[in-house]
Amino acid sequence: MSGLLIPALTVWLAAAIGADLASVLAERNPERRARKALDNAALALKAARQAYLQGETSALRSALDEVRESVEVAYRSLKETGRDPLRHPRPFKDAEIKTRDLLKRISHLRDEMAYQDRELIEPLLDRVAQIHEDLLLSVMGKKSRR
Repeated sequence: MSGLLIPALTVWLAAAIGADLASVLAERNPERRARKALDNAALALKAARQAYLQGETSALRSALDEVRESVEVAYRSLKETGRDPLRHPRPFKDAEIKTRDLLKRISHLRDEMAYQDRELIEPLLDRVAQIHEDLLLSVMGKKSRR
């Protein structure tokens, strides 16, 4: 019985995560959209870890794609605000902190993976690191003198 329950639960969780990204995209406020997208990325990463532990490669790939899409939606949403990160740093700093946490968790998942499976997660790790660095530099950039 539990042998059928775990794969069914994983499929349900993956479907729920996909629905969450749709609700994230429906959010009109870009700052709230960014926050929700990063929360969705954290949930998708949990689903990816469960899929890997259960040996479900297709569910792992879709969950990792969900993480990447969610982080990119958050980054685009913050850019859409048109706000200067130096004058209004809070949403940018919050996103930087959440992406740093995601990077740590993605690295831990990569370390748990077999060497031949790591090629699935490396592009995600690189992209999230790039977005994290962009967010960090935007918040910590030089203030212009007037």
